Amino acid sequence: MPFPQQGNTEGQAALKEALAQLDHAAERLSLDPNLAERLRHAKRSLIVNVPVRMDDGHVTSFTGYRVQHNVTLGPGKGGIRYSPSVNLEEVTALSMWMTWKCALMNIPFGGAKGGVCCDATKMSRGELQRMTRRFTFEIFNFIGPDKDIPAPDMYTNEQTMAWIMDTYSTQVGHSVPGVVTGKPVVIGGSVGRREATGGGLVNLVGAALDHLGLKAEKMTAVVQGFGNVGSVAAQELSKRGVRVIAVSDVDGGIFNQAGLDVEALVHHVDWKQPVGAFSGGVPVTNAEILEIPCDILVPAATAGQITAENAPRIRCRILAEGANGPTTLDADRILEDAGVFIIPDILGNAGGVTVSYFEWVQDSQNYFWDLPEIQLRLEKIMRRAFNEVMALSAERKVGHRMAALMIGISRVAEAMRLRGLYP
Repeated sequence: MPFPQQGNTEGQAALKEALAQLDHAAERLSLDPNLAERLRHAKRSLIVNVPVRMDDGHVTSFTGYRVQHNVTLGPGKGGIRYSPSVNLEEVTALSMWMTWKCALMNIPFGGAKGGVCCDATKMSRGELQRMTRRFTFEIFNFIGPDKDIPAPDMYTNEQTMAWIMDTYSTQVGHSVPGVVTGKPVVIGGSVGRREATGGGLVNLVGAALDHLGLKAEKMTAVVQGFGNVGSVAAQELSKRGVRVIAVSDVDGGIFNQAGLDVEALVHHVDWKQPVGAFSGGVPVTNAEILEIPCDILVPAATAGQITAENAPRIRCRILAEGANGPTTLDADRILEDAGVFIIPDILGNAGGVTVSYFEWVQDSQNYFWDLPEIQLRLEKIMRRAFNEVMALSAERKVGHRMAALMIGISRVAEAMRLRGLYP
């Protein structure tokens, strides 16, 4: 049965949060009210019906979305997710955050996001391929290397991007690798793209530790979410000597104060086993894992995990956000007052879009870089953005999240002012 088209409470909450962040930043920036008003609205929103013939022969109609929040600085950029929670409000909020993220990293993209409301975990490979290709056909006129460039997101991956690229290329009559990023290397993908979000986040954790005068080998870490971002972050933290004491996936997690064998856990999950079934610790819930005392807490699951209700019980020194919108504004104030060093999401998880930018550049030039060059360029850009956020935070006496938002929003607003309003 297809999922309903109407937004759910989580999506509405995410959009409310995104708009509240914009309003607070606009006030701090003394932004022209006319520009602030324009930034509150997405440039384009598309809702499409995606009929799919299922394996048993019947046809199911899914609902798909693609939202372009702002394309002032360049083509839209943002992931495509397959989830029962996908709705217009959620996708709009995510596209807005992508706008600020790209501007904060100073890369020439606008913000976009898309998805299909479905339960990908219960669909066969054939059903997923047919749905992906039909969805691509429905949004064909919206996307392109100079218009809007999708990437993987929740329950989508390199294979999904390959299907999108092939469908788009078939429509135009020649291969167009730059229509998506995060695709397999053999068809124009970039080395290091899959690890970029988690790896970029850990680069920032390293910068935060340097900033605070702390040593990685003396730190403990908890990671909520063991998908692409969380698993890579856990591995990279472990490589740097951090003791990873708890991780979780959608069904729950595992805790061991002495430290988990992260590589063994990754191997366990690769065999389609839940994190909670790992034998190296005691089970914990996703709510409990956030409240385990640690030095570094990495929420890398979904939005709205840390709220005003549980924030007083969060006991960490560094909050490194790998997910989009994991912390509400009310919770943010509580954590700031408690002295938690926050790496906000639009900075923390920007490694993915940064290496996506590298991939797009490489595709346009038909010239590809090796992994050391990718990693060097990524760390340089992430550290530069980190330093800019720290400097503005100190100068304007605002929290790190507000500083990051102010940088991203001010850059987009200035570009809009210079381009003007037509007609």
